[in-house]
Amino acid sequence: MADLKAVGVDAVINLGDSLSGPLLPRETAQFLMAQDWIHLAGNHERQILDLHANSSMADVYAHSQLGPEELEWLATLLPARRFGDDILLCHGSPASDVTCLLETADRPATASEVSQRLGAVDASLILCGHSHVPRAVRHAGRLIVNPGSVGQPAFADDYPHPHVIESGSPDARYALLERRGGQWRASMCTVPYAHDEMAALAASRGRADWARALATGYVS
Repeated sequence: MADLKAVGVDAVINLGDSLSGPLLPRETAQFLMAQDWIHLAGNHERQILDLHANSSMADVYAHSQLGPEELEWLATLLPARRFGDDILLCHGSPASDVTCLLETADRPATASEVSQRLGAVDASLILCGHSHVPRAVRHAGRLIVNPGSVGQPAFADDYPHPHVIESGSPDARYALLERRGGQWRASMCTVPYAHDEMAALAASRGRADWARALATGYVS
């Protein structure tokens, strides 16, 4: 937030997966609800609202910390939406909150995979998340940007097959988008913060895996 204020921006877009995990879900939700930002639902927002026998510990814990007001707010969020005339926002890809647009597991998606996942989307700028991998790609005349993750720099996943994502750095990440001369451009930003405090909090709640990722940017 301090970095954003120093830069000066017209709008802030949160692409989702904001609350799941062993940290501060209720405080984070209340903070986000107070901001004049555009918020998307990630797959974890959906999963927090729809708990079942196989729900992850991260989603169960987040749900247990949220009150009716926060849960009601989550239910209003969408996984994809338009912003302005030529910008598409999506958590994963336009049609799925669990399919990455620019990655396939732990490798970059091919051009044909990106095209298939985009479908008939008509937008000059597409913002996506989910993979936690910061990338900016020009594809078929469009700029596609994933800003990376503010608060989870490494994780293990089993979809579409077992893999790990590691940024190798505990820093928070976001992207600045600017339109000049009719063309979009992206700057990828890396911001240090007090990550050791969050790692210690995760460790105190029995999540050594989160503590390690938050402290180092690596799964192991």
